[in-house]
Amino acid sequence: MVPALKPLHRLLLGATLAVLIWSGIAPYDRATWWMEVAPALIALPVLVLTYRRFPLTDLVYILIALHAVVLMVGGAYTYARVPFGFDLQGWLHLQRNPYDRIGHFMQGFVPALVAREILLRGDYVTGRRMLAFLCICVVMAISAWYELVEWGAAVALGQGADEFLGTQGDPWDTQSDMLMAFVGGVAAVGLLGRWQDRQIARLVGTRRG
Repeated sequence: MVPALKPLHRLLLGATLAVLIWSGIAPYDRATWWMEVAPALIALPVLVLTYRRFPLTDLVYILIALHAVVLMVGGAYTYARVPFGFDLQGWLHLQRNPYDRIGHFMQGFVPALVAREILLRGDYVTGRRMLAFLCICVVMAISAWYELVEWGAAVALGQGADEFLGTQGDPWDTQSDMLMAFVGGVAAVGLLGRWQDRQIARLVGTRRG
């Protein structure tokens, strides 16, 4: 049975599904679309099924929705062809479309806070420095596995994986992607940690009350 959602969460779910439908109507490359949106297609049912037993903070739900939108837009156009990326390329005088970098930054930013929330609420870690360290470790593990998936796609599909990889001729694309995930994770923990703490305190207090 699907639990009743709070108004904000209902809005986030509806908006995310709307973007998913839009992105899937006529993507640039259908196989690439499936590979790009796969994380969102896996995460959404998990979030709904765990909503009653282990709801997350509003902050994390908002960030997950934003991350899903980034993935879906990238799937619709392919990362190297996202129009907003070309705008950024022109504004910042870059040599390549940087939308892929945004995606990998989010790949670190959002999982870091998800991991942080799970570790804190499960009382798995108490020391703040160890908590931050483990969150970054989770981020880097996810990033490394994603790069292995990209490598597997390249081996299996050959040139057909170019749109999914989005390297744009950069021989250091893998290393740059992992660096962006690391930067995203550090930024999330450093900038939003205290805000997340307050939301966790309210959420836990409300559930106990």
